[in-house]
Amino acid sequence: MKGVIHLRPLASRQTRLPFVLVNMAISADGKIATANRAVASFGSPRDLAHLYTLRATADAVMCGAGTVRDGAVTLDTGGARYRQLRLTRGLAPHHLRVIVSGSGHLDPELPIFGALSADRAGKAGVNPRTPSASRIREPVRSAQSARSAPGLPALSEFWPPGTCKTRRPPPESPPVPFSPAPLLILTTERAGASQCARLAAVADAVVVCGVREVNWPGALAHLRARWGVKRLVCEGGGELNDALFRAGLVHELHLTICPLLIGGRQAPTLADGVGFTRLIDAARFRLLRRRRVGDELFCVYTRRDPRG
Repeated sequence: MKGVIHLRPLASRQTRLPFVLVNMAISADGKIATANRAVASFGSPRDLAHLYTLRATADAVMCGAGTVRDGAVTLDTGGARYRQLRLTRGLAPHHLRVIVSGSGHLDPELPIFGALSADRAGKAGVNPRTPSASRIREPVRSAQSARSAPGLPALSEFWPPGTCKTRRPPPESPPVPFSPAPLLILTTERAGASQCARLAAVADAVVVCGVREVNWPGALAHLRARWGVKRLVCEGGGELNDALFRAGLVHELHLTICPLLIGGRQAPTLADGVGFTRLIDAARFRLLRRRRVGDELFCVYTRRDPRG
């Protein structure tokens, strides 16, 4: 399915879209990284295990371009334990990976375009204490800790029915040295034909869905119709989260509140970007469940019906 796909505007507002949840770890003052973006991973092994467990419920995992530029992010499953969870639920062993870049400014040499999966990286002897590895949200050392983490709080049980199911591959399938998870790039016409072609050479598909900004209803409808995505996990950054909140497309919000203060007016937050100019228009959620584990607070919020 490699190539560049130009989406047409939605013909109907009744088109079915995926169930979208945002999963983020934040500091007590609402930051998701330091002002210089040098530290973007500060959750515990329990928080990382929660991230991988949520991924194991999803047909696709999505993040913004800034997230993949900042470190060796793979958006992978987290290892054999979590792939087995997927198979137990009738899902494909690997989820679709989605990168969002309105400008298309992505280097085809970034690790995600040829990333080793987390368990293979560990076997390959990747040093988890290098500066690049310590900056990412899914460091190799934490992936190993996550496998031995104690039982998770029941935060991921609020799943909609009918998650996409895909036939398992035959057992004789040969091992793949690179991550076999399909990779999709969502961009706009700002990227230009030449850059889209460059990215199409390293991704399964490049989808142009908007002129200046991503047309989110159209993009999500495409994920549902062409890729079978019924459940989508978004892992930031703040501008991507903000776009989804403003479009009214986030059904559920998972927050891990971590016991530290980062500060800094330039430090990114859960929802950066344009934001809401009127309080009446703000995205509203209600607390569905919460649980304290050590000094971290795991919270799940569900979207309030705008009709009251």
